[in-house]
Amino acid sequence: MRVLVVEDEPFMAEAIRDGLRLEAIAADVAGDGDTALELLSVNSYDIAVLDRDIPGPSGDEVAQSIVASGSGIPILMLTAADRLDDKESGFGLGADDYLTKPFELRELVLRLRALDRRRAHSRPPVREIAGLRLDPFRREVFRDGRYVALTRKQFAVLEVLVAAEGGVVSAEELLERAWDEHADPFTNAVRITVSALRKRLGEPWVIATVPGVGYRIEEEAGA
Repeated sequence: MRVLVVEDEPFMAEAIRDGLRLEAIAADVAGDGDTALELLSVNSYDIAVLDRDIPGPSGDEVAQSIVASGSGIPILMLTAADRLDDKESGFGLGADDYLTKPFELRELVLRLRALDRRRAHSRPPVREIAGLRLDPFRREVFRDGRYVALTRKQFAVLEVLVAAEGGVVSAEELLERAWDEHADPFTNAVRITVSALRKRLGEPWVIATVPGVGYRIEEEAGA
């Protein structure tokens, strides 16, 4: 999952970003409305977390832009205002959820995962392919009924590959979806992570390398 966090308090923004990364959720941060709109125009996000009171275009204006774009990105509003009228106006702008400051990071994570599940209503919450069973909410993976312990980054990479349903995913896309905007495009992190993931999943290999293109899940393992 990759989210955009729009928050103008640097310490809070960094704390949210670092906390989400520990939960295998890639997060980009924007400190103002202009930066948020720029990031939304060039990157693909699963969820937007918006502070309503930010410099430049407000969180409300950013929310309106997201809704108008037709992207369908769920919006979680953050605000210090807890009055019902404020929440009502936020939902009226197109917000899908609302979280009042201060909040526990764990609650934010749970709400993000719930939004991600609802966004993915067209596919089952638990995904299965080639003997793999991946539960995004419980962060569990099974191979032919055997539990496989994965690191956070390995899980994030596998989640992207499984969601592609056998389609090829480029190293660039994996870097974008499982890391974040600060990832070095020339890094070999993707190759190293995929190699380690293959070993964790065991033989016959279920992740195939398509030379010069990327990686995909083999429908028939070992093929």
